[in-house]
Amino acid sequence: MPALTPRRRLLVLATVCLAAFAINLDTTIVNVALPELSRELDATTRELQWVVDGYNLAFAALVLTAGSLGDRFGRRPALLWGLGGFAVTSALGSVAGSPGGLVAVRFAMGACAATIFPTTLSIITNTFPDRRSRAKAVGVWGAVTGLGVAVGPVAGGLLLAHFGWPSVFLALVPVALLALAATWAWVPESNDPSSARLDPPGLVASSAAVGILVYTIIEAPEHGWGAPVTIAGFVLAVVLGAVFVRIERGRAHPMIDMTLFRTPAFSAASGSVTLAFFALFGFIFLVTQYFQFVRGYGALSTGVRVLPVALTIAAGSLGGVALVARLGTRAVVTGGLVLLGSSFAWIATSPTFVPYERIVGQMVLLGLGLGLTTAPATESILSVLPPAKAGVGSAVNDATREAGGTLGVAVLGSVFTSVFAGRLADTSFAALPPRTAAAAEESVASALGTAARLERADLLTAVQSSFMDAFHLACLVAAGVALLGAVGARLALPGRIAGPPDGAAGPPLPSAPGAERAGRAAGPTAGGGGDTVEPAPAAAPAGAAVAAPADRPPGAVGAVPVDRPPGATVMSRRHGPR
Repeated sequence: MPALTPRRRLLVLATVCLAAFAINLDTTIVNVALPELSRELDATTRELQWVVDGYNLAFAALVLTAGSLGDRFGRRPALLWGLGGFAVTSALGSVAGSPGGLVAVRFAMGACAATIFPTTLSIITNTFPDRRSRAKAVGVWGAVTGLGVAVGPVAGGLLLAHFGWPSVFLALVPVALLALAATWAWVPESNDPSSARLDPPGLVASSAAVGILVYTIIEAPEHGWGAPVTIAGFVLAVVLGAVFVRIERGRAHPMIDMTLFRTPAFSAASGSVTLAFFALFGFIFLVTQYFQFVRGYGALSTGVRVLPVALTIAAGSLGGVALVARLGTRAVVTGGLVLLGSSFAWIATSPTFVPYERIVGQMVLLGLGLGLTTAPATESILSVLPPAKAGVGSAVNDATREAGGTLGVAVLGSVFTSVFAGRLADTSFAALPPRTAAAAEESVASALGTAARLERADLLTAVQSSFMDAFHLACLVAAGVALLGAVGARLALPGRIAGPPDGAAGPPLPSAPGAERAGRAAGPTAGGGGDTVEPAPAAAPAGAAVAAPADRPPGAVGAVPVDRPPGATVMSRRHGPR
Protein backbone atom coordinates (compact mmCIF):
# COMPACT_ATOMS: atom_id res chain seq x y z
CA MET A 1 0.00 0.00 0.00
CA PRO A 2 1.28 3.57 -0.75
CA ALA A 3 2.26 5.89 2.08
CA LEU A 4 -0.45 7.86 3.83
CA THR A 5 -0.06 11.23 2.11
CA PRO A 6 -2.52 14.04 2.98
CA ARG A 7 -4.48 13.23 -0.20
CA ARG A 8 -4.57 9.53 0.69
CA ARG A 9 -5.82 10.34 4.20
CA LEU A 10 -8.72 12.28 2.70
CA LEU A 11 -9.57 9.37 0.40
CA VAL A 12 -9.53 6.99 3.37
CA LEU A 13 -11.81 9.36 5.31
CA ALA A 14 -14.19 9.61 2.34
CA THR A 15 -14.29 5.81 2.06
CA VAL A 16 -15.10 5.10 5.71
CA CYS A 17 -17.65 7.91 5.71
CA LEU A 18 -19.35 6.29 2.71
CA ALA A 19 -19.47 2.99 4.61
CA ALA A 20 -20.96 4.75 7.65
CA PHE A 21 -23.40 6.52 5.32
CA ALA A 22 -24.70 3.15 4.09
CA ILE A 23 -25.36 2.00 7.66
CA ASN A 24 -27.26 5.15 8.61
CA LEU A 25 -29.11 5.30 5.31
CA ASP A 26 -30.52 1.87 6.17
CA THR A 27 -32.04 3.09 9.42
CA THR A 28 -34.22 5.88 8.06
CA ILE A 29 -34.92 4.47 4.62
CA VAL A 30 -36.58 1.45 6.29
CA ASN A 31 -38.47 3.58 8.83
CA VAL A 32 -40.24 5.47 6.04
CA ALA A 33 -41.37 2.11 4.64
CA LEU A 34 -42.97 0.92 7.91
CA PRO A 35 -46.55 1.98 7.08
CA GLU A 36 -46.20 0.32 3.65
CA LEU A 37 -44.87 -2.85 5.30
CA SER A 38 -47.80 -2.79 7.71
CA ARG A 39 -50.25 -2.73 4.82
CA GLU A 40 -48.46 -5.01 2.31
CA LEU A 41 -47.21 -7.68 4.74
CA ASP A 42 -50.05 -7.31 7.26
CA ALA A 43 -47.52 -6.51 10.00
CA THR A 44 -48.60 -5.42 13.47
CA THR A 45 -46.95 -2.55 15.35
CA ARG A 46 -45.00 -5.11 17.39
CA GLU A 47 -43.73 -6.77 14.20
CA LEU A 48 -42.72 -3.36 12.84
CA GLN A 49 -40.70 -2.83 16.02
CA TRP A 50 -38.86 -6.08 15.30
CA VAL A 51 -38.17 -5.03 11.69
CA VAL A 52 -36.28 -2.05 13.15
CA ASP A 53 -34.92 -3.69 16.29
CA GLY A 54 -33.86 -6.97 14.66
CA TYR A 55 -31.20 -4.94 12.86
CA ASN A 56 -30.30 -2.87 15.93
CA LEU A 57 -30.23 -5.85 18.28
CA ALA A 58 -27.87 -7.92 16.14
CA PHE A 59 -25.67 -4.86 15.73
CA ALA A 60 -25.53 -4.11 19.46
CA ALA A 61 -24.95 -7.75 20.41
CA LEU A 62 -22.06 -8.37 18.00
CA VAL A 63 -20.31 -5.02 17.65
CA LEU A 64 -17.94 -5.48 20.61
CA THR A 65 -16.66 -8.78 19.31
CA ALA A 66 -16.47 -7.44 15.75
CA GLY A 67 -14.46 -4.41 16.88
CA SER A 68 -11.94 -6.40 18.89
CA LEU A 69 -11.52 -9.00 16.13
CA GLY A 70 -10.99 -6.21 13.61
CA ASP A 71 -8.18 -4.94 15.82
CA ARG A 72 -6.63 -8.38 15.96
CA PHE A 73 -7.03 -9.72 12.41
CA GLY A 74 -7.18 -6.53 10.37
CA ARG A 75 -9.58 -3.65 9.89
CA ARG A 76 -9.42 -3.58 6.09
CA PRO A 77 -10.58 -7.21 5.60
CA ALA A 78 -13.24 -6.70 8.29
CA LEU A 79 -14.60 -3.70 6.39
CA LEU A 80 -14.50 -5.60 3.07
CA TRP A 81 -16.35 -8.62 4.47
CA GLY A 82 -18.89 -6.46 6.28
CA LEU A 83 -19.72 -4.38 3.21
CA GLY A 84 -20.00 -7.48 1.01
CA GLY A 85 -22.34 -9.16 3.49
CA PHE A 86 -24.39 -5.99 3.85
CA ALA A 87 -24.92 -5.84 0.08
CA VAL A 88 -26.02 -9.50 -0.07
CA THR A 89 -28.41 -9.31 2.90
CA SER A 90 -29.92 -6.06 1.61
CA ALA A 91 -30.74 -7.83 -1.65
CA LEU A 92 -32.33 -10.69 0.32
CA GLY A 93 -34.48 -8.21 2.23
CA SER A 94 -36.11 -7.10 -1.02
CA VAL A 95 -37.56 -10.59 -1.63
CA ALA A 96 -38.83 -11.28 1.91
CA GLY A 97 -42.47 -12.39 1.75
CA SER A 98 -43.55 -12.16 5.39
CA PRO A 99 -42.83 -10.07 8.51
CA GLY A 100 -40.99 -13.02 10.06
CA GLY A 101 -38.78 -13.50 7.01
CA LEU A 102 -37.96 -9.81 6.86
CA VAL A 103 -37.08 -9.74 10.57
CA ALA A 104 -34.67 -12.64 10.01
CA VAL A 105 -32.97 -10.76 7.17
CA ARG A 106 -32.76 -7.66 9.35
CA PHE A 107 -30.87 -9.66 11.98
CA ALA A 108 -28.37 -10.70 9.29
CA MET A 109 -28.02 -7.10 8.07
CA GLY A 110 -27.33 -5.99 11.65
CA ALA A 111 -24.58 -8.59 12.00
CA CYS A 112 -22.87 -7.22 8.87
CA ALA A 113 -23.28 -3.64 10.09
CA ALA A 114 -21.64 -4.65 13.38
CA THR A 115 -18.53 -5.52 11.37
CA ILE A 116 -18.57 -2.28 9.38
CA PHE A 117 -19.29 0.48 11.87
CA PRO A 118 -16.53 0.05 14.51
CA THR A 119 -14.03 -0.47 11.71
CA THR A 120 -14.79 2.96 10.24
CA LEU A 121 -13.92 4.77 13.46
CA SER A 122 -10.85 2.66 14.22
CA ILE A 123 -9.52 3.34 10.71
CA ILE A 124 -10.05 7.07 11.30
CA THR A 125 -8.14 6.84 14.59
CA ASN A 126 -5.17 5.11 12.96
CA THR A 127 -5.22 7.33 9.88
CA PHE A 128 -5.32 10.55 11.94
CA PRO A 129 -3.11 9.89 15.00
CA ASP A 130 -2.91 13.59 15.90
CA ARG A 131 -5.69 14.51 18.34
CA ARG A 132 -6.70 17.73 16.61
CA SER A 133 -6.90 16.31 13.09
CA ARG A 134 -8.69 13.23 14.40
CA ALA A 135 -11.31 15.40 16.11
CA LYS A 136 -12.01 17.13 12.79
CA ALA A 137 -12.25 13.77 11.02
CA VAL A 138 -14.69 12.48 13.66
CA GLY A 139 -16.74 15.66 13.14
CA VAL A 140 -16.94 14.94 9.41
CA TRP A 141 -17.84 11.31 10.16
CA GLY A 142 -20.62 12.48 12.48
CA ALA A 143 -21.91 14.91 9.87
CA VAL A 144 -22.02 12.15 7.25
CA THR A 145 -24.03 9.92 9.58
CA GLY A 146 -26.46 12.82 9.86
CA LEU A 147 -26.50 13.07 6.07
CA GLY A 148 -27.42 9.38 5.93
CA VAL A 149 -30.37 10.14 8.19
CA ALA A 150 -31.28 13.03 5.88
CA VAL A 151 -31.08 11.19 2.58
CA GLY A 152 -32.84 8.05 3.83
CA PRO A 153 -36.39 9.41 4.17
CA VAL A 154 -36.28 11.27 0.85
CA ALA A 155 -34.73 8.36 -1.04
CA GLY A 156 -37.16 5.97 0.60
CA GLY A 157 -40.09 8.16 -0.32
CA LEU A 158 -39.00 8.40 -3.96
CA LEU A 159 -38.51 4.64 -4.19
CA LEU A 160 -41.81 3.82 -2.48
CA ALA A 161 -43.66 6.21 -4.77
CA HIS A 162 -42.43 4.43 -7.91
CA PHE A 163 -41.25 0.91 -7.09
CA GLY A 164 -42.72 -0.34 -3.79
CA TRP A 165 -41.12 -1.35 -0.50
CA PRO A 166 -38.59 -3.95 -1.85
CA SER A 167 -36.74 -1.11 -3.57
CA VAL A 168 -35.71 0.46 -0.25
CA PHE A 169 -33.54 -2.61 0.39
CA LEU A 170 -32.21 -2.90 -3.15
CA ALA A 171 -31.12 0.75 -3.03
CA LEU A 172 -28.62 -0.09 -0.29
CA VAL A 173 -26.77 -2.57 -2.51
CA PRO A 174 -24.95 -0.12 -4.86
CA VAL A 175 -23.96 2.12 -1.93
CA ALA A 176 -22.39 -0.82 -0.11
CA LEU A 177 -20.63 -2.05 -3.27
CA LEU A 178 -19.22 1.41 -4.01
CA ALA A 179 -17.84 1.61 -0.46
CA LEU A 180 -16.38 -1.89 -0.89
CA ALA A 181 -14.54 -0.88 -4.09
CA ALA A 182 -13.18 2.28 -2.44
CA THR A 183 -12.00 0.25 0.55
CA TRP A 184 -10.15 -2.16 -1.72
CA ALA A 185 -8.48 0.75 -3.54
CA TRP A 186 -7.51 3.13 -0.76
CA VAL A 187 -7.83 1.84 2.82
CA PRO A 188 -4.52 0.58 4.26
CA GLU A 189 -4.24 -2.40 6.57
CA SER A 190 -3.87 -1.85 10.31
CA ASN A 191 -4.22 -4.23 13.21
CA ASP A 192 -2.99 -5.09 16.70
CA PRO A 193 -2.23 -8.84 16.86
CA SER A 194 -1.86 -8.72 20.65
CA SER A 195 -5.33 -7.28 21.24
CA ALA A 196 -8.60 -8.92 22.19
CA ARG A 197 -9.39 -12.49 21.15
CA LEU A 198 -12.66 -14.26 20.59
CA ASP A 199 -14.58 -14.36 23.87
CA PRO A 200 -17.44 -16.89 23.46
CA PRO A 201 -18.71 -16.71 27.08
CA GLY A 202 -18.77 -12.91 26.98
CA LEU A 203 -20.44 -12.89 23.57
CA VAL A 204 -23.16 -15.30 24.68
CA ALA A 205 -23.81 -13.49 27.97
CA SER A 206 -23.93 -9.99 26.44
CA SER A 207 -26.06 -11.06 23.47
CA ALA A 208 -28.49 -12.92 25.72
CA ALA A 209 -28.77 -9.99 28.14
CA VAL A 210 -29.49 -7.41 25.43
CA GLY A 211 -31.75 -9.78 23.48
CA ILE A 212 -33.89 -10.77 26.47
CA LEU A 213 -34.19 -7.15 27.60
CA VAL A 214 -35.35 -5.94 24.18
CA TYR A 215 -37.67 -8.92 23.67
CA THR A 216 -39.25 -8.36 27.10
CA ILE A 217 -39.85 -4.67 26.44
CA ILE A 218 -41.34 -5.19 22.97
CA GLU A 219 -43.60 -8.03 24.10
CA ALA A 220 -44.64 -6.36 27.39
CA PRO A 221 -47.75 -4.66 25.92
CA GLU A 222 -48.98 -8.09 24.78
CA HIS A 223 -48.31 -9.91 28.07
CA GLY A 224 -48.81 -6.96 30.43
CA TRP A 225 -46.09 -4.89 32.13
CA GLY A 226 -46.78 -6.51 35.48
CA ALA A 227 -47.17 -10.07 34.17
CA PRO A 228 -44.87 -12.74 35.67
CA VAL A 229 -43.25 -13.44 32.28
CA THR A 230 -42.42 -9.73 31.86
CA ILE A 231 -40.95 -9.41 35.34
CA ALA A 232 -38.99 -12.63 34.86
CA GLY A 233 -37.59 -11.27 31.59
CA PHE A 234 -36.31 -8.09 33.26
CA VAL A 235 -34.78 -10.04 36.15
CA LEU A 236 -33.07 -12.48 33.78
CA ALA A 237 -31.66 -9.62 31.69
CA VAL A 238 -30.16 -8.00 34.83
CA VAL A 239 -28.69 -11.32 35.99
CA LEU A 240 -27.12 -11.99 32.58
CA GLY A 241 -25.72 -8.47 32.52
CA ALA A 242 -24.05 -9.08 35.89
CA VAL A 243 -22.71 -12.42 34.61
CA PHE A 244 -21.23 -10.65 31.58
CA VAL A 245 -19.43 -8.13 33.81
CA ARG A 246 -18.07 -10.92 36.00
CA ILE A 247 -16.87 -12.89 32.97
CA GLU A 248 -15.10 -9.89 31.46
CA ARG A 249 -13.39 -8.91 34.72
CA GLY A 250 -11.98 -12.40 35.09
CA ARG A 251 -10.55 -12.83 31.60
CA ALA A 252 -6.98 -12.07 30.53
CA HIS A 253 -8.27 -10.92 27.12
CA PRO A 254 -11.81 -9.58 27.71
CA MET A 255 -14.15 -8.51 24.96
CA ILE A 256 -14.19 -5.12 26.70
CA ASP A 257 -11.98 -3.91 29.54
CA MET A 258 -14.46 -3.01 32.28
CA THR A 259 -11.94 -0.71 33.95
CA LEU A 260 -12.47 1.69 31.03
CA PHE A 261 -15.72 2.72 32.68
CA ARG A 262 -13.81 4.12 35.65
CA THR A 263 -12.74 6.98 33.39
CA PRO A 264 -15.48 9.65 33.17
CA ALA A 265 -14.33 10.71 29.70
CA PHE A 266 -15.25 7.19 28.59
CA SER A 267 -18.20 6.11 30.75
CA ALA A 268 -20.14 9.40 30.85
CA ALA A 269 -19.59 9.94 27.14
CA SER A 270 -20.83 6.41 26.40
CA GLY A 271 -23.94 7.04 28.49
CA SER A 272 -24.61 10.33 26.69
CA VAL A 273 -24.43 8.66 23.27
CA THR A 274 -26.75 5.88 24.46
CA LEU A 275 -29.41 8.31 25.67
CA ALA A 276 -29.16 10.50 22.57
CA PHE A 277 -29.79 7.60 20.23
CA PHE A 278 -32.49 6.24 22.53
CA ALA A 279 -34.37 9.47 21.86
CA LEU A 280 -33.57 9.72 18.12
CA PHE A 281 -34.47 6.18 17.07
CA GLY A 282 -37.69 6.23 19.07
CA PHE A 283 -38.65 9.58 17.55
CA ILE A 284 -38.05 8.49 13.94
CA PHE A 285 -39.94 5.25 14.53
CA LEU A 286 -43.01 7.21 15.65
CA VAL A 287 -42.87 10.42 13.62
CA THR A 288 -42.83 8.61 10.25
CA GLN A 289 -46.05 6.88 11.30
CA TYR A 290 -47.52 10.18 12.52
CA PHE A 291 -46.91 11.87 9.17
CA GLN A 292 -48.37 9.00 7.15
CA PHE A 293 -51.13 7.63 9.39
CA VAL A 294 -52.43 10.80 11.07
CA ARG A 295 -51.56 13.53 8.58
CA GLY A 296 -52.08 11.35 5.49
CA TYR A 297 -48.80 12.30 3.78
CA GLY A 298 -47.22 9.99 1.23
CA ALA A 299 -43.84 8.35 1.74
CA LEU A 300 -41.94 10.95 -0.32
CA SER A 301 -43.69 13.85 1.37
CA THR A 302 -42.86 12.29 4.74
CA GLY A 303 -39.22 11.91 3.76
CA VAL A 304 -38.95 15.56 2.77
CA ARG A 305 -40.59 16.66 6.00
CA VAL A 306 -38.04 14.75 8.11
CA LEU A 307 -35.12 16.58 6.43
CA PRO A 308 -34.79 19.38 9.06
CA VAL A 309 -33.86 17.00 11.87
CA ALA A 310 -31.38 15.12 9.72
CA LEU A 311 -29.62 18.17 8.29
CA THR A 312 -29.25 19.80 11.70
CA ILE A 313 -27.68 16.60 13.05
CA ALA A 314 -24.89 17.15 10.52
CA ALA A 315 -24.57 20.84 11.45
CA GLY A 316 -24.57 20.05 15.16
CA SER A 317 -21.90 17.36 14.72
CA LEU A 318 -19.49 19.72 12.97
CA GLY A 319 -20.23 22.59 15.33
CA GLY A 320 -20.04 20.41 18.43
CA VAL A 321 -16.45 19.31 17.79
CA ALA A 322 -15.42 22.93 17.14
CA LEU A 323 -17.09 24.14 20.35
CA VAL A 324 -15.33 21.53 22.51
CA ALA A 325 -12.00 23.34 22.05
CA ARG A 326 -13.57 26.52 23.45
CA LEU A 327 -16.14 25.30 25.97
CA GLY A 328 -15.10 21.76 26.88
CA THR A 329 -16.83 18.41 26.37
CA ARG A 330 -19.02 18.77 29.45
CA ALA A 331 -20.65 22.05 28.42
CA VAL A 332 -21.26 21.02 24.82
CA VAL A 333 -22.69 17.56 25.54
CA THR A 334 -24.81 18.82 28.44
CA GLY A 335 -26.20 21.59 26.25
CA GLY A 336 -26.94 19.09 23.50
CA LEU A 337 -28.91 16.82 25.82
CA VAL A 338 -30.86 19.80 27.19
CA LEU A 339 -31.82 20.79 23.64
CA LEU A 340 -32.80 17.21 22.92
CA GLY A 341 -34.99 16.94 26.01
CA SER A 342 -36.57 20.34 25.38
CA SER A 343 -37.50 19.39 21.82
CA PHE A 344 -39.37 16.29 23.03
CA ALA A 345 -41.16 18.27 25.74
CA TRP A 346 -42.22 20.74 23.06
CA ILE A 347 -43.48 17.96 20.77
CA ALA A 348 -45.54 16.54 23.65
CA THR A 349 -47.57 19.76 23.80
CA SER A 350 -48.49 19.76 20.09
CA PRO A 351 -52.08 19.36 18.86
CA THR A 352 -52.99 16.69 16.34
CA PHE A 353 -52.78 18.95 13.28
CA VAL A 354 -49.92 21.21 14.38
CA PRO A 355 -48.64 23.56 11.65
CA TYR A 356 -45.59 22.16 9.89
CA GLU A 357 -43.59 25.33 10.63
CA ARG A 358 -43.80 24.48 14.32
CA ILE A 359 -42.71 20.91 13.60
CA VAL A 360 -39.66 22.28 11.77
CA GLY A 361 -38.66 24.23 14.87
CA GLN A 362 -39.03 21.10 16.99
CA MET A 363 -36.94 19.00 14.62
CA VAL A 364 -34.20 21.64 14.30
CA LEU A 365 -33.91 21.71 18.09
CA LEU A 366 -33.81 17.92 18.18
CA GLY A 367 -31.20 17.61 15.42
CA LEU A 368 -28.89 20.24 16.89
CA GLY A 369 -29.16 18.59 20.29
CA LEU A 370 -28.24 15.20 18.88
CA GLY A 371 -25.28 16.52 16.87
CA LEU A 372 -23.91 18.53 19.80
CA THR A 373 -24.16 15.43 21.99
CA THR A 374 -22.86 12.61 19.85
CA ALA A 375 -19.83 13.96 17.96
CA PRO A 376 -18.03 15.40 21.03
CA ALA A 377 -18.97 12.35 23.13
CA THR A 378 -17.67 10.02 20.42
CA GLU A 379 -14.35 11.88 20.28
CA SER A 380 -14.14 11.67 24.08
CA ILE A 381 -14.60 7.89 23.95
CA LEU A 382 -11.86 7.51 21.33
CA SER A 383 -9.46 9.75 23.28
CA VAL A 384 -9.19 7.23 26.12
CA LEU A 385 -7.49 4.48 24.09
CA PRO A 386 -4.30 4.51 22.00
CA PRO A 387 -4.68 3.99 18.23
CA ALA A 388 -3.77 0.28 18.46
CA LYS A 389 -6.90 -0.28 20.57
CA ALA A 390 -9.13 1.91 18.42
CA GLY A 391 -11.41 -0.96 17.43
CA VAL A 392 -12.41 -1.57 21.04
CA GLY A 393 -13.21 2.10 21.66
CA SER A 394 -15.02 2.37 18.34
CA ALA A 395 -17.01 -0.77 19.09
CA VAL A 396 -18.06 0.56 22.49
CA ASN A 397 -19.17 3.82 20.86
CA ASP A 398 -21.13 1.91 18.23
CA ALA A 399 -22.57 -0.49 20.79
CA THR A 400 -23.84 2.44 22.85
CA ARG A 401 -25.44 3.95 19.74
CA GLU A 402 -27.17 0.75 18.74
CA ALA A 403 -28.10 -0.29 22.28
CA GLY A 404 -29.60 3.15 22.82
CA GLY A 405 -31.42 3.04 19.48
CA THR A 406 -32.65 -0.50 20.10
CA LEU A 407 -33.99 0.42 23.52
CA GLY A 408 -35.45 3.64 22.15
CA VAL A 409 -37.57 1.80 19.60
CA ALA A 410 -38.40 -0.91 22.12
CA VAL A 411 -39.29 1.36 25.06
CA LEU A 412 -40.94 4.26 23.24
CA GLY A 413 -42.61 1.88 20.78
CA SER A 414 -43.98 -0.24 23.62
CA VAL A 415 -45.16 2.80 25.58
CA PHE A 416 -46.91 3.95 22.41
CA THR A 417 -48.45 0.51 21.77
CA SER A 418 -49.73 0.19 25.36
CA VAL A 419 -51.26 3.66 25.49
CA PHE A 420 -52.73 3.46 21.99
CA ALA A 421 -54.43 0.13 22.71
CA GLY A 422 -55.73 1.32 26.07
CA ARG A 423 -57.13 4.59 24.73
CA LEU A 424 -58.69 2.94 21.67
CA ALA A 425 -60.40 0.33 23.85
CA ASP A 426 -62.31 3.15 25.61
CA THR A 427 -63.70 4.62 22.39
CA SER A 428 -66.43 3.57 19.96
CA PHE A 429 -64.13 0.74 18.80
CA ALA A 430 -65.27 -1.14 21.91
CA ALA A 431 -68.70 -1.65 20.27
CA LEU A 432 -67.19 -3.43 17.25
CA PRO A 433 -66.81 -7.23 17.02
CA PRO A 434 -64.02 -8.43 19.37
CA ARG A 435 -61.74 -9.66 16.56
CA THR A 436 -62.00 -6.33 14.68
CA ALA A 437 -61.39 -4.31 17.84
CA ALA A 438 -58.38 -6.44 18.82
CA ALA A 439 -56.79 -6.06 15.36
CA ALA A 440 -57.30 -2.28 15.54
CA GLU A 441 -55.60 -2.10 18.94
CA GLU A 442 -52.54 -3.97 17.61
CA SER A 443 -52.05 -1.92 14.45
CA VAL A 444 -52.69 1.71 13.57
CA ALA A 445 -53.00 0.74 9.90
CA SER A 446 -55.69 -1.80 10.78
CA ALA A 447 -57.57 0.74 12.90
CA LEU A 448 -57.52 3.31 10.10
CA GLY A 449 -58.58 0.63 7.61
CA THR A 450 -61.57 -0.26 9.77
CA ALA A 451 -62.61 3.40 10.07
CA ALA A 452 -62.34 3.87 6.30
CA ARG A 453 -64.19 0.65 5.48
CA LEU A 454 -67.08 1.49 7.78
CA GLU A 455 -67.01 5.18 6.73
CA ARG A 456 -67.39 6.34 10.32
CA ALA A 457 -65.91 9.71 11.29
CA ASP A 458 -66.12 8.87 15.00
CA LEU A 459 -63.81 5.89 14.52
CA LEU A 460 -61.29 8.03 12.59
CA THR A 461 -61.32 10.63 15.35
CA ALA A 462 -60.83 7.90 17.94
CA VAL A 463 -57.76 6.57 16.09
CA GLN A 464 -56.22 10.03 15.76
CA SER A 465 -56.79 11.03 19.39
CA SER A 466 -55.51 7.66 20.67
CA PHE A 467 -52.44 7.97 18.46
CA MET A 468 -51.64 11.46 19.73
CA ASP A 469 -52.13 10.49 23.39
CA ALA A 470 -49.68 7.63 22.91
CA PHE A 471 -47.25 9.78 20.89
CA HIS A 472 -47.25 12.53 23.51
CA LEU A 473 -46.55 10.16 26.40
CA ALA A 474 -43.71 8.51 24.49
CA CYS A 475 -42.21 11.95 23.83
CA LEU A 476 -42.45 12.84 27.53
CA VAL A 477 -40.55 9.65 28.35
CA ALA A 478 -37.86 10.61 25.82
CA ALA A 479 -37.68 14.13 27.24
CA GLY A 480 -37.21 12.79 30.76
CA VAL A 481 -34.47 10.41 29.64
CA ALA A 482 -32.58 13.16 27.79
CA LEU A 483 -32.81 15.67 30.65
CA LEU A 484 -31.65 13.08 33.20
CA GLY A 485 -28.75 12.38 30.86
CA ALA A 486 -27.92 16.11 30.84
CA VAL A 487 -27.66 16.07 34.63
CA GLY A 488 -25.35 13.06 34.49
CA ALA A 489 -23.18 14.66 31.79
CA ARG A 490 -22.92 17.87 33.79
CA LEU A 491 -21.68 15.96 36.83
CA ALA A 492 -19.32 13.47 35.17
CA LEU A 493 -17.90 14.67 31.85
CA PRO A 494 -14.54 16.49 31.67
CA GLY A 495 -14.66 20.26 31.81
CA ARG A 496 -13.02 23.01 29.84
CA ILE A 497 -9.48 22.47 28.63
CA ALA A 498 -6.76 24.74 29.91
CA GLY A 499 -4.76 26.60 27.29
CA PRO A 500 -1.20 25.53 26.44
CA PRO A 501 1.82 27.25 27.93
CA ASP A 502 3.87 29.61 25.84
CA GLY A 503 5.68 27.85 23.11
CA ALA A 504 3.27 24.91 22.86
CA ALA A 505 2.08 23.93 19.46
CA GLY A 506 -1.47 25.16 19.64
CA PRO A 507 -4.42 24.52 22.00
CA PRO A 508 -4.76 20.82 22.87
CA LEU A 509 -8.01 18.97 23.06
CA PRO A 510 -8.86 16.90 26.17
CA SER A 511 -6.25 14.14 26.72
CA ALA A 512 -4.05 12.83 23.95
CA PRO A 513 -4.50 9.31 22.62
CA GLY A 514 -3.14 6.82 25.10
CA ALA A 515 -2.22 9.54 27.62
CA GLU A 516 -4.82 8.30 30.07
CA ARG A 517 -5.13 4.56 30.58
CA ALA A 518 -8.58 3.45 31.57
CA GLY A 519 -7.32 1.04 34.20
CA ARG A 520 -6.15 3.90 36.38
CA ALA A 521 -8.60 3.97 39.26
CA ALA A 522 -6.90 6.31 41.70
CA GLY A 523 -5.38 9.76 41.46
CA PRO A 524 -6.49 12.71 39.29
CA THR A 525 -7.40 11.99 35.70
CA ALA A 526 -7.97 14.17 32.73
CA GLY A 527 -11.69 14.62 32.57
CA GLY A 528 -12.35 13.48 36.11
CA GLY A 529 -15.12 15.97 36.55
CA GLY A 530 -13.16 19.06 37.58
CA ASP A 531 -13.45 22.39 35.81
CA THR A 532 -10.01 22.19 34.24
CA VAL A 533 -7.28 19.72 33.50
CA GLU A 534 -3.57 20.37 33.80
CA PRO A 535 -2.07 22.36 30.93
CA ALA A 536 -0.22 20.24 28.41
CA PRO A 537 3.59 20.32 28.62
CA ALA A 538 5.54 22.05 25.89
CA ALA A 539 5.49 20.14 22.63
CA ALA A 540 8.17 17.47 22.48
CA PRO A 541 10.45 17.12 19.47
CA ALA A 542 9.14 14.91 16.73
CA GLY A 543 9.72 11.26 17.55
CA ALA A 544 10.30 11.86 21.25
CA ALA A 545 8.64 9.44 23.65
CA VAL A 546 6.32 10.41 26.47
CA ALA A 547 7.26 8.64 29.66
CA ALA A 548 4.61 6.69 31.47
CA PRO A 549 3.38 8.28 34.75
CA ALA A 550 4.57 6.69 37.94
CA ASP A 551 1.10 5.57 38.92
CA ARG A 552 0.44 3.71 35.66
CA PRO A 553 -1.07 0.29 36.48
CA PRO A 554 0.56 -2.96 35.48
CA GLY A 555 -0.02 -3.81 31.82
CA ALA A 556 -0.53 -0.20 30.71
CA VAL A 557 1.26 1.15 27.69
CA GLY A 558 4.81 1.98 28.65
CA ALA A 559 5.66 4.65 26.11
CA VAL A 560 3.58 6.33 23.44
CA PRO A 561 5.42 8.19 20.67
CA VAL A 562 4.15 11.67 19.97
CA ASP A 563 1.94 11.73 16.88
CA ARG A 564 3.27 8.33 15.80
CA PRO A 565 2.33 7.38 12.23
CA PRO A 566 -0.01 4.47 11.55
CA GLY A 567 1.78 1.16 11.90
CA ALA A 568 4.47 2.47 14.26
CA THR A 569 5.40 0.12 17.10
CA VAL A 570 4.13 0.78 20.61
CA MET A 571 5.82 -0.98 23.52
CA SER A 572 3.60 -2.77 26.01
CA ARG A 573 4.81 -4.28 29.25
CA ARG A 574 2.28 -7.06 28.90
CA HIS A 575 2.66 -7.99 25.28
CA GLY A 576 6.01 -6.54 24.17
CA PRO A 577 6.30 -4.85 20.78
CA ARG A 578 3.16 -4.48 18.73
